[in-house]
Formats: sequence, structure tokens, C-alpha cells
Amino acid sequence: MTTLRVFRGLLSNRPLVRLLSGEFVSSIGDWLYLVALLIVVYEGSGADAVLLGIVGAARVLPYVLLSIPAGIVADRFDRRLVLLATDVARGLIMVVMAWLVAVDGPLWVVVALAVLATCFSCFFGPAIGSYLPMLVRDERELGPANSAWSTLDNLAFVVGPAIGGLLIAASGLSLAFLLNAVSFGCIAVVLWRLPSRPRAAAAEPGPVEAADRPADRGPAASDGLRHVALPLAGLTLVDVVAGFVFGGLGVLTVMIAIDQLGVGEAGTGYLNAAIGVGGVIGAIGSGAFVVRPGLRVPLLLGAVGMASGAVVLGLTRSLAPALVAIAVFEAGDLLTEVAGTTILQRVIPDAVRGRALGTIATVSTLANAAGSLVLPIGAAVFGIEAVLVACGVIALIGIALAAVLIGPAGDRGPAAEVVTAAARAAALPVFGGVPESSLIAAFSRATELRVPGGTVVIRQGDPADRFYVILEGRFVVDQSAKPDVPPVRLRTMGADEVFGEIGLLAGVPRTATVTAEGEGRLFALEARDFLELVTAGAELGPRLLALHRGGVVGAG
Repeated sequence: MTTLRVFRGLLSNRPLVRLLSGEFVSSIGDWLYLVALLIVVYEGSGADAVLLGIVGAARVLPYVLLSIPAGIVADRFDRRLVLLATDVARGLIMVVMAWLVAVDGPLWVVVALAVLATCFSCFFGPAIGSYLPMLVRDERELGPANSAWSTLDNLAFVVGPAIGGLLIAASGLSLAFLLNAVSFGCIAVVLWRLPSRPRAAAAEPGPVEAADRPADRGPAASDGLRHVALPLAGLTLVDVVAGFVFGGLGVLTVMIAIDQLGVGEAGTGYLNAAIGVGGVIGAIGSGAFVVRPGLRVPLLLGAVGMASGAVVLGLTRSLAPALVAIAVFEAGDLLTEVAGTTILQRVIPDAVRGRALGTIATVSTLANAAGSLVLPIGAAVFGIEAVLVACGVIALIGIALAAVLIGPAGDRGPAAEVVTAAARAAALPVFGGVPESSLIAAFSRATELRVPGGTVVIRQGDPADRFYVILEGRFVVDQSAKPDVPPVRLRTMGADEVFGEIGLLAGVPRTATVTAEGEGRLFALEARDFLELVTAGAELGPRLLALHRGGVVGAG
């Protein structure tokens, strides 16, 4: 019931639904285009299989060269605008290609434009992977959002080529390119209306008491990827293993169908269709797992699915079991993909998430190409059965090792205390308009402080370094007009009230002293985290300052 409730909740997230719907239409258009492109190249070259292979390789090369720069762009610029620019550019290219095909233009120009379109496509992955987490309202929606995205993407893999074949047979090749251009136009309109939240610039925190800092605090964005090196290495290994095995399997389907199963060339189509069906099943099924914080178990279950599917595929000599086996393999592959993507979005700081995605895309593309080259050669030398069994072993051992590298980070979701605190904060007038997902993200990085009675939390005149939310207890606010004048009691604060924001927003020393009247408990946000939270709600900063001027908030 929890899984269904979360997925039903996604439907009320209109920006997310609009994005996923638009990208689904665009994905169908991409498959229409790909089918048409392969036919144009094959027929235009006089059935030259070598040129067809060169075109296929040329469409992969940009991902190797541009994925890391694309990640840098996704981190430095508005991700929504990056997606919008790439879709508009690709839509215009599709229009030109449709015209060239209609007038029987030079084949080399069509191929060059296809490569150029792929160059723009390289910017899509890092941008969408970094932008999607900004649209979820709650970190609990992150995994289901990734599951829904993968489900629609794989459904487009099944639907797109089928529609493409029918349209091309009925109306010619140009229509497929034009429809892809229209699909890019649709997603461009969707993106234009979606929110765009700029990330806060990294702020330098002021001096704080070292004793208050827990050793296990999460990394700040300015620390880059250094503090998540092992989890990032594990996530990269997941993609390398999956890319290598899947790349080889995509080529081996021809040999499996003809040499092992004896069902002829038509069997290749059946096996690829089963891959699409397995992908949809795996993406949908992943939703049952990714609503939970612990994601290393789904990662390993996906590895088991990949391994068992590959081994059975290697041992069977009948079509029906082979179709089931390859579907199980792809379902496991999709489960690892969704789990790995969700872990990455949880663990990798937002400021460097695009670069992490770009780096992984580069390495996994190379692994995919290596699998496409190595595994067919291995099958010719050692036999299809031996290679597929080896693929299963590689998938199981490789992803198990990746889970070890990822470590506890793979099981890190928002703690119940954090979710509760964020929900309470979201109900406060001062946080009106700030997405609960932003509050959860901020409080996940907060330090919980237990303070005995009489503890001075902030002192008037000290540098401003933190923002505080009172969880339990009572705190008194005192202010002195001059250093030699006794302080005046301004007010007493209790649970759900906040203090410490004025110095951070105005860039001034503390304006009052706050002392724990009795034992209390606080959430403390560092300066950089507080300023990031302020940018998540455009009116939060002015509202805090207005409350201070009105005497409602008593200490900064």
C-alpha cells in the first residue's frame, strides 16, 4: 500500500508529470527517427553494412567526448534551460533532415546532421538526471520518479519502433523526421513552463565551535566529489558492468537467434522485443523497492536477475525460454539502473551531480562499446554458451563489489526524525512556499544539538555561522544596547521557532544572545545550507527579515 500511495502521489506533482509525459513523447519520436535514419543510411549507401556500422559508431563517439563537458554545463547553468536548448536544437536539425530526405539530398550531410544531433543529445543525460530531483516534493518521491521515468523510456523503446515501421511503410521516411521534430517541440513547450530553481552559490561558513560538529556530517557542495569517492566508484562500476554486458548482448542477439536457437533473422526481432518488455517490467517492478531508504538490496537483486537471465539464455536451445531469460536479464538491468540512479541522486551533492553523471556516462559508453566488440569475438572463439555464462558471473561479482564500495551510502534515505522536522517546518508561516523536499534535503545535512540548561547557543557580537530550528525546550533572547549596559530580555522561544537567520541574511554579527532556559534540542544548519534553503523559496529571505523588523523573530 505504501508503494501505491507514493506512486499515486506522483500524479499530483504536476511539474514532474508534465516533464515525464513530455519526455515520453520525445522518446517515442527518437525511436521513430532512429528507425528512419538506419533505413536512409542503408538504402542510400546501396546496402553498405560497413557504412551502417560506421554511422552507428559515429553516434556513440560524441558521448565519449562530450559527456564530461556536458556534466560541467549541467552544473554551471540552469538545467532546465540546458534541456530546452538541446531540444530546440535537435528539433531544428530534424526539420532540416526531413527536407534533405524528401529532396533526396546528399547522404553525407544527413549523416553529419545525425552526428550533430547526437552531440546535443550528450547534454541531455547529465541535465535531466540533475534536474529531475529538483521537481520532487519529497525525497521519498525520488526513487518512484526514477522508476516512472525508466518505465516510460522503456515503453517508448517498445512502442516507438513499431509506430515507426507502420508510418514509414504508409507515408515515407520524411514523416518520421518531422514527427521527431514535433516531439521536440512538445517537450520544449513543457520545459518552458516548468520551474527553474537556481542553486545557491557556495557560501563560506563563519567560525563555529568545533565541539558542536559531528564527525559524520555530509559533504558540502564545495567539497566536490572527494568525500563520496568510494560510493561514486561503486556507482560507476555498476554502470560499467551493465554497459559492458548489455553492449555485448545487443550484438549477440543475432548470433543467438541464428546459430544457437536456429530461428533465423526474425528471432533477432523477437529477442529485442523481449528486451523491451523486460525493461518495462523491470522499471515498473523497481517501484516496489525504491520507495525504501535501503537500495543496496535492490541493486543485488538486479544483479541476480542479470546473472540468472544470462546463464539461462546461454544454456537454452528453445526460443520461448530464451525470450523469458533475456526479459529477466533486462528486468534485472533496469532494477540496478533505477536503484543506482536513485543512490547517486541521494549521495552526490547537487553542485557536482552533473559532472558525476557525465563522468559515469563517458565510462559506461566506453564499456558498452568494449562489450560490443569483445563479447562477439569471445563467442566466436569460446562459444555463445561460455560467453553468456561468463556475462552472468561478471554481472553478479561486479555489482556485488560495487555494493561493497557504495557501502552505507546505498542505504541512506531521510531519517524519520528529519522527515518529521521538515513536515513541521513546512507548516510554519516562515517557511511558506518552500518545497518540503528542500526542507528535507536541508535538515538531512543539519546537526542535531542537545543543549543543557544555561548553554549560550549564540552570543551577541559573535560572527554569524548557523541557523537554528528549535525541536524541544525553551530559549531566552537577551539584547544589550551597549557593551557596558545590562541586557534586556526580549522574548522566550519554544518548539518550532527559529533563530540565527538575521546575521546570515544581512552579513552582520549576532544581534542578540540566545540561551537555553532548560534542557533543549536544536537543528543547526550551516551558513551554506541555510542560504541554499533560502533560494529554494524565493520569498523566504525577505519574509525572515520582515518578521525580524516586526519583532516576531528575536535573535539573529
